[in-house]
Amino acid sequence: MRIGVYGLGYVGAVSLACLARDGHEVIGVDIDPVKLDILRRGESPVIEAGMPELVREVMARGSVQLTDDAGQALSRTDVSLICVGTPSQPNGSQDQSAVMRLTEELGRQLGSHAEHHTLVYRSTLVPGTVERSLIPLLEETSGRRVQADFDVCFQPEFLREGSSIRDYDQPPFTIVGAATERAHETLRSLFGHLPCEYHRCDISTAEAVKYFCNIFHALKITFANEVGRVCDAMHVDPHQVMRLLCEDRQLNISPAYMKPGFAFGGSCLPKDLRAMLYLAKMNDVDVPMLSGVLESNRAHLRSAAQRILALGKRRIGMIGLSFKTGTDDLRESALVDLAETLIGKGMDLSIYDPAVNLSLLIGANKRYIERTIPHLGDLLRDDLEELVDGSEVIVVGGASTEALGVLEARVRPEQVVVDLMMVHNRDRLSCHYLGGCWS
Repeated sequence: MRIGVYGLGYVGAVSLACLARDGHEVIGVDIDPVKLDILRRGESPVIEAGMPELVREVMARGSVQLTDDAGQALSRTDVSLICVGTPSQPNGSQDQSAVMRLTEELGRQLGSHAEHHTLVYRSTLVPGTVERSLIPLLEETSGRRVQADFDVCFQPEFLREGSSIRDYDQPPFTIVGAATERAHETLRSLFGHLPCEYHRCDISTAEAVKYFCNIFHALKITFANEVGRVCDAMHVDPHQVMRLLCEDRQLNISPAYMKPGFAFGGSCLPKDLRAMLYLAKMNDVDVPMLSGVLESNRAHLRSAAQRILALGKRRIGMIGLSFKTGTDDLRESALVDLAETLIGKGMDLSIYDPAVNLSLLIGANKRYIERTIPHLGDLLRDDLEELVDGSEVIVVGGASTEALGVLEARVRPEQVVVDLMMVHNRDRLSCHYLGGCWS
């Protein structure tokens, strides 16, 4: 395949060298004459393990051409990989000036390009940039239409400096945001041979995944460092703590707890977090990330309450009250907090949770209800069908398969279901559906 690579920094230079190594004809494009001269000498423009040898090999073989003329490169290729930088501006926003200038130049060339062309953005771009800014710019400057006359994709890279060639050859996955089968066929021909799964998605999702992968890495590093500071203050070996923590592949290092839903609660997570924050404070250890977890959880609960209240309907039925479906544990249940908020705002609330039977509760659960939420007992209902029939809004916070079946059978088009748990049968609900933090 004939490929143009635009921007010869870390991502562009590594992509150029690896694509040429794999047998493609590659044209490297950059406005920096120094980078072009370095490559023409068979040297790598970036300090990266394996790059000097690989660049020397592909340049000696004649697999790479170089130019500073973006339009000329597009006219001689089938695919354009756009890898220009998108650095931060002083206010934290993304500086998109380079990618916008390049897109405008490529659009002008597309206007006179007879063959179908595929543009693949690999620059990190905030979600929505390609569809709301770059595609309209390409269409305006070219006079042509996306999908009909050319394709646009977003294919994020996951190359780490210091191991980028290895990461190129062994990525965790290949993610391609594209709107046409033709575009996916092109990207599969480029990256389908890699030993990982190929994931198809829309363009904005691909843009977002790149960001949140990086943010998750930052989060993990910060978590480990805060664990280190607290453990050090308590004379505990933080490396052993984290090593053992990572041994748990069922919950800790796994997809568990990694689905957007409702706020956490229960008898363990809040109290253990508070206890560790107190220990950190007593030892003068600053842990801003851990300190923000409970407030973030409260903000998530407030967001759900606001979404329900914004509907402007008073008769609300809530399915689920305990902190986890199938248990009777109400201690620090986020659903209890939500119920309290709705009551405080004057809502007519009814609650169904078959696991919460006040006459059978004993021990800590019974004491918690008697001291903290005795009034909620009057709102509990035994008949789910009656609750669904009599509610304008049904909030699903915890439900069994049987309860979801009743909801599916009885919900009406004029009712609103607010789903806090991502129910499996949501597509079969004949009503107005709202997710807890998704559409």
